[in-house]
Amino acid sequence: MNPFHTEKAPRPVGPYSQAVRIDKFLFLSGQIGIDPSTGKLKESFEEQVRQSFKNVEAVLRSAGLEKDSIFRVVVYLTDLSLFKEFNRLYEEFFRDVPVKPVRTTVGVKELPLGALLELEVTAVFE
Repeated sequence: MNPFHTEKAPRPVGPYSQAVRIDKFLFLSGQIGIDPSTGKLKESFEEQVRQSFKNVEAVLRSAGLEKDSIFRVVVYLTDLSLFKEFNRLYEEFFRDVPVKPVRTTVGVKELPLGALLELEVTAVFE
C-alpha cells in the first residue's frame, strides 16, 4: 500500500490515511466539509458539499489524478430530504466529466463532527 497525504485537505480526524493506492486503484477516506485552512467544518449544507469536493480534488491531485479518474462515489447524508440539492451540486462538480462515476447514497443518523454529509471516493490510475 502506498499512502497519500496533502495539507490542502483536512488532516484525518482519526488514525487513518487520507488515501492509499493499491495496484491501479486509489481509495480515499471519507471527506467531510472541513476547511483545511481553518480546521473547521463549514456551516451550511451547500458549503459542506462544495468543501468536501474540494477536499476530494486535493487528495486526488496529491496522487497525480483528476476528478475524471473517479469511478465510484458513496455519499452519506444525515438528511435525505437534501438529496435533490446534493444532486444539483454533484452534477455541477462532475459537469465536465464525460463518464459519470457510479454512486450509492446512504442515509445515516450522524457523521463525525456533526457533518451533514461525507463522500467516499475510489479512483483509478490509467
